[in-house]
Amino acid sequence: MRGTKRRPMSIYIRLRPQWPDEPIVQNLTDTDFYKFTMGQFIFNNFRDVLVKFGFKNRTASVPLARIIPESRLREELDHVRTLRFTNTELHYLRGTNEYQDRMFQEPYLKFLERLRLSNYNLEYRGDNIDLSFGGPWCESSPWEIHGLGIIAELYAREMAKKHSAFGKDVIYAEGKRRLWAKIQLLKENPQVKFSEFGTRRRFSRDWQDYVVAALAEELPATQFRGTSNVFLAQKYGLLPMGTNAHELQMVIAGLMDDDDESLRNSQNQMLDLWWKQYGEALAIFLPDTYGSASFLKIVTEEMLRTWKGPRQDSGDIYAEGERWIRKYKRLGIDPMTKMQIPSDGLIVPVMIKAEEYFRNRFPTSFGWGTDATNDLGFSPLSLVIKAISANGKGLVKLSNNPAKAIGSPEGVKRYMRVFGYSRHRTVACKY
Repeated sequence: MRGTKRRPMSIYIRLRPQWPDEPIVQNLTDTDFYKFTMGQFIFNNFRDVLVKFGFKNRTASVPLARIIPESRLREELDHVRTLRFTNTELHYLRGTNEYQDRMFQEPYLKFLERLRLSNYNLEYRGDNIDLSFGGPWCESSPWEIHGLGIIAELYAREMAKKHSAFGKDVIYAEGKRRLWAKIQLLKENPQVKFSEFGTRRRFSRDWQDYVVAALAEELPATQFRGTSNVFLAQKYGLLPMGTNAHELQMVIAGLMDDDDESLRNSQNQMLDLWWKQYGEALAIFLPDTYGSASFLKIVTEEMLRTWKGPRQDSGDIYAEGERWIRKYKRLGIDPMTKMQIPSDGLIVPVMIKAEEYFRNRFPTSFGWGTDATNDLGFSPLSLVIKAISANGKGLVKLSNNPAKAIGSPEGVKRYMRVFGYSRHRTVACKY
């Protein structure tokens, strides 16, 4: 099994004061592992569905279109469309079996061998960047991580231009200081287990590489469990971590929402198909697409008994954990036989406090993202690329956090009714 032995670290010599004159995305494996697990699922079940993804800058106070040159953004996006999977990358994916079973089958790998990402539409409108990606779901889905990584790094480069070469050195020094302090906290709390989930909002490709290498060198595999970034997992002999994201439930719901009953059953249909594809290996719930409370009313008892547990991506970490503990106990299931994976805006002190709170009650492992890969003194942006339509029909996401809701006001209102979502007033984010 990969991940049992750490490789010597070499990234330190690659952090340079000036950004190199090279593309941001250089490998199609420089993305989250769930893009491949979901990609195979989509290829096997929904390859002909046309899905459009849209970019949203949630940090409305930052006028990205005034900061990132349109020509640079186009150049980076165009470059991604020239990339192809190498034989080495496909060989790595072919051998991925960290969950005691081979993850990817030959038909999907043959598809990846031929894959060229779908086209994009880009317009600058005042302060805002209007960016979308549309096409067959298998070809448009990979854009989520690549697009976010490009925009986040272009923004960081523009911010860094305000500084001299020495100033850029100081930025990296501050990032190292903060990272060192976090690693010391983690060393003092070895019971805190986590994976690195920071690709989508990283400061830069090189900085994420540096962070992952430092974590791998300083912390044992029993604590630093792996990274969601496939390229870095391969480079450093770590476990590639991840299962699925909201887009699966959103698209499948959109395809089935002609009547309320079909819409309500869409989540269980997605879970059934996922289990048939991966079984227990990747049986982690993502319950908050239409609210965790409604999910726990819909999901079957059999699933709750056989699946490993939830990944909590929105909502209060303690309230959501307690919700799952109560549900398991009502069914006579010992929560200590399950696990939870909080992954919403975590910082190390919160991880330490939450682990202590749930210790001996509900095993907890964390997905540590932006705070791991974009904490050098700048305020990171909140950027998303989400599925917004499937076969021309608008999609909806509610979340446990009303500020993260996506969809038309009419669509959000209907989904709230169908899924019994009434916890908070929901504000729809239109693309």
